[in-house]
Formats: sequence, C-alpha cells, structure tokens
Amino acid sequence: MPDSRFWHVTLTLGGVAHDAASVKAALHRLGVQHAFLHSMRYSAQRAEIRYWEEAEEMLDAAVLALRVWPDHRQSADLPTWQVIGLEILERAMFTSRSDSWTPPVVGVNRPAPVPF
Repeated sequence: MPDSRFWHVTLTLGGVAHDAASVKAALHRLGVQHAFLHSMRYSAQRAEIRYWEEAEEMLDAAVLALRVWPDHRQSADLPTWQVIGLEILERAMFTSRSDSWTPPVVGVNRPAPVPF
C-alpha cells in the first residue's frame, strides 16, 4: 500500500446482556486473533475495542472496522451484538489529542420554530 496511512479505530458494540466474565473471555480471544487491538472495555451489555488500522482512506478503514466483530464472532465466541458506535481518526489527529484537550463549546443559533 504505497499511500496507506494509519487510522485509530474505536468500535463500540452493544446488545442483549451477557455474563461479564464470558464477554471478558471472548474479548481476550479476539485480542489474540486480532493482534493490533491495544485496549478493550466491556460490560455485560457493551464492548469497546480500540486498535490501529492501516488503509489508504478513512472509508477503507471504516469498512475493515465494521468487519472485525462479525469476522471473529464465531472463532472468538463473541456476543451477537451490533455496532453502536464507530470513531476513526488519522494518526496525526489522534496523537494531537490529550486528556487535557477540551474543544470550545459553540452554540448553534437557530430560529424559533414556526407553528403549523
């Protein structure tokens, strides 16, 4: 991939509650199978996985990210959850963030609704 870039992916999944210990074990198996995972958070109803993806465009990274859970569902015995969140950031953007970074809050001025 001559023009590939690195993208930081955060994939959030959720659905019907499962035993938290089973979710933890499944995420461990996923981490073994998908070596680039660098962090995982979970509860009985939700999981969040974070990893680096190499792709030319953000859309390519998104397509790959949306396949991670279904492609490993059977082999890692993952819950049959659906994607409920996806964040993809180019490496420069991800590394420019810090815990102290707080974007300014900007309000949106909208006209008052017109009654029907």
